[in-house]
Amino acid sequence: MNPDLSWVLNDLLQVPGARHAILVSADGLLLANSSEIGRDDAETVAAAMSSMQSLSRAVAPFIGTRDPGRWRQTLLEYEDGWIFLIAAGTGAYLAATAAADVDMEAMSFRMQQQVTALGKAMTTPPRRTADSELVDRKILEEVLHGLQVRFG
Repeated sequence: MNPDLSWVLNDLLQVPGARHAILVSADGLLLANSSEIGRDDAETVAAAMSSMQSLSRAVAPFIGTRDPGRWRQTLLEYEDGWIFLIAAGTGAYLAATAAADVDMEAMSFRMQQQVTALGKAMTTPPRRTADSELVDRKILEEVLHGLQVRFG
């Protein structure tokens, strides 16, 4: 069970203009949400933010890098506000929304502070399912069989 991390998300909302914040696993599961957003809405946004992060990494070559690991943040601008998405440890992301007139530097800085303060508490290992373990086992069996055929 994950520890209650809502305190870090609610603290983030102390930045003037900040609206909502969620903590998301790499596979799109909601890990925590600020009190200003309902759980159902937060779960929907969590899945979208995970996809947004994957998309952001996929277009890394567009800026001249082949290493999607260098992704730092995604920033979306709308007429009425901003969405910030940053890495929050291995396998976790912090997403927040803010009004159009938010001090973007203050918001980004506060998000980085919160991620740094939480450190390992915000690190989520990739989710393992029975299906993924079965696939891993099947791949391993095929590799071992191939080695036996090749090397006797």
